[in-house]
Amino acid sequence: MRERLAQEAAQILAETGSRDFFAAKRKAAEHLGAVDTRNMPSNSEIEEALMTYQRLFRADHQPQELRRLRQVALQAMKFFAGFKPRLVGSVLRGTADTNSTVTLHVYAGAAEEVGLYLMENAVPFETADRRLRFGVERYQTLPAYRFLAEETPLEVVVFPIDGSHQAPLSPVDGKTMQRADIEAVENLLAG
Repeated sequence: MRERLAQEAAQILAETGSRDFFAAKRKAAEHLGAVDTRNMPSNSEIEEALMTYQRLFRADHQPQELRRLRQVALQAMKFFAGFKPRLVGSVLRGTADTNSTVTLHVYAGAAEEVGLYLMENAVPFETADRRLRFGVERYQTLPAYRFLAEETPLEVVVFPIDGSHQAPLSPVDGKTMQRADIEAVENLLAG
């Protein structure tokens, strides 16, 4: 049942573009009539099932879409070069698809610096808050800016300048979140 739930949740994530693992688990349990199960798959198991699903059913376009998203990410990172951008999330991990958002972490003395930079460059944006986990019971809400680049949704989460040493924990596996700088993304695209 655990494996079936992981596969069903992965299919839900692939079809909706969401990366809300908890909601996908809940929907999968409902679809399979296993709402009361205590044997739910981990987020890592679901991500592994998502990669398998993409290899089996999306091999004709997911790799090209992932490459395109990484190219958009690299352009955005170069645009935000003064804020020491880092790529995170599904675009870095390789599970991104047509519905995915490119997520960057940037560093500024004040969040407003990023907003002003976007305004100076005539980039329309929305503001938001991102709640990230930094420890077992330690969460922090950080400001974020959302906008479109080449019709691709981007989210830029602003960390304090001294925050570059404090990577949040991944919502997938609970380990320190993977982050890539411009050079690392260039290497991904070259490989």
